[in-house]
Parts: sequence; C-alpha cells; structure tokens
Amino acid sequence: MAKPQKAAIDNRHYDVIVAPHITEKATLLSEQNAVVFKVAKTASKPEIKAAVEALFNVTVTGVNTIVQKGKTKKWKGVPYTKSDVKKAIVTLKDGESIDVTTGAQG
Repeated sequence: MAKPQKAAIDNRHYDVIVAPHITEKATLLSEQNAVVFKVAKTASKPEIKAAVEALFNVTVTGVNTIVQKGKTKKWKGVPYTKSDVKKAIVTLKDGESIDVTTGAQG
C-alpha cells in the first residue's frame, strides 16, 4: 500500500503565510492548540487553512482572522501611518502543534 501523500506545497502557500506573530498573547494561545500568523491581506480562511496544512503537515480545525488597522505615528514631527496587518489565529487538532521558533511540527 502507498503512503497517504500530504498536500502538495504550492508557491501560493508561501505568499499566504507571511510570518509567525510572536507575542505574549500568542504564546498563551499556544496552550489552547492555536498559532498566530501574519497573513496576506487578500488571503481567505480556506486559503490560510490549506497553506498551514501543506507547509506544516498538521490538521487545522479552525481559522479566525483579524485586520489590525495601522496607527498614525509621528517621527521628527512628521506624521505617517503604519501598514495594516491581517492576522490569522489557526486552531490545530488536539495533540498537534507547530513550534514557530523553528518551524517544526509535533
């Protein structure tokens, strides 16, 4: 019998997942089998789920997204606006995890 093949890694998956979002709150979420990623602004929830499953070889049970609007700041008296950031909270199947510091799955 052939081994079940994992989902093929498409180059689009690397465009969907931009970076892990590592904060104190995101670290606390890891206790509930959740990982937080910065994702592309145009990425949909099914695209995010497919990308995480393909890249990290885990089973995703849910995806919640947040759009954090960029704040207005001043630098040397000149105002500017930070970029908007879309974040995805990805909930994994019980017993599975992703170590975002190394990219390893467990």
